[in-house]
Amino acid sequence: GENGVEGRAVRVGTRRSQLARIQTDSVVSTLRELYPDLHFEIVAMSTTGDKILDTALSKIGEKSLFTKELENALEKNEVDLVVHSLKDLPTNLPPGFTIGAVCKRENPLDAVVFHPKNCGKTLSLLPEKSVIGTSSLRRAAQLKKKFPHLEFRDIRGNLNTRLKKLDEKEDFSAIILAAAGLKRMGWENRIGQLLSPEDCLYAVGQGALAVEVRAKDQEILNMVSALHDADTVLCCIAERAFMKRLEGGCSVPVAVNTLLKDGQLYLTGAVYSLDGSDSLKETMQTSVNYPHQNEDGPNDDVQHVGVTAKNVSSQAQEAAENLGVELANLLLSKGAKHILSVARQLNDA
Repeated sequence: GENGVEGRAVRVGTRRSQLARIQTDSVVSTLRELYPDLHFEIVAMSTTGDKILDTALSKIGEKSLFTKELENALEKNEVDLVVHSLKDLPTNLPPGFTIGAVCKRENPLDAVVFHPKNCGKTLSLLPEKSVIGTSSLRRAAQLKKKFPHLEFRDIRGNLNTRLKKLDEKEDFSAIILAAAGLKRMGWENRIGQLLSPEDCLYAVGQGALAVEVRAKDQEILNMVSALHDADTVLCCIAERAFMKRLEGGCSVPVAVNTLLKDGQLYLTGAVYSLDGSDSLKETMQTSVNYPHQNEDGPNDDVQHVGVTAKNVSSQAQEAAENLGVELANLLLSKGAKHILSVARQLNDA
């Protein structure tokens, strides 16, 4: 076949969690529709992040918590592509890997799931000292500031585990999760409140799925590139560039909101102290209204913050990346580095 993968099984790596399986199955079913002659098989494995459940994510200090084992399999040629939540992928990928596809983004907002006894309430209506579960420093920092009457406590485990902890014990009045994950699991009816970007800016890449491949594997790269959603690619490149320039990771509260409208890309980015008392937030925009040209030749594999998107205008990708870097530079010029280094020290302590 023209893409050279016919006649061999394409092996797709995934985490074992139910959500990861659902996400991988959705990507594979799209690939099967696009390439009915190919045979796809799914290889599931556990990652460090799935095994260490008694420690806060931000304390483990390992950037590639949910991705390392999958990348090892990719490197050893045991799988050909891996499906991740984009927000789990560090902005610096290990050498030899690239994000070969960023799928159309699901709702990127955060959602509140309430304990059954608080059904119908919102965060502002919860009683004083109600305990909210979240494993994200970003969520906690923003919500502590916005809802000072609430207490925030760490909760770990996959979605099923966290919902069980919420429902079956009295420890938490509510927990905060990504709306996208709840929706993909078919639990949209559990969303009691969607947090608008005014309440809580979301994580870099939240709601988007990424397909990671070997950068040199042209056949697989060409095959998965059909999954790219151009708007999502540009938004996520801007977000990842912002994060990368700030040197953020899950041990510091960095948050974003992007909007692509009429050829203009708007990026809002913010950094927070751990308790949310100190913060910096700015918005910038750029035009990404460039036609896509088929650029063959030596530059066809340029990566933008780890993303290879041949079928999206390279000028638009460059503009998106520059937007992220410039917004980060603006925050750095206003003192973002100090806020983040204090947050990092406190978190490490």
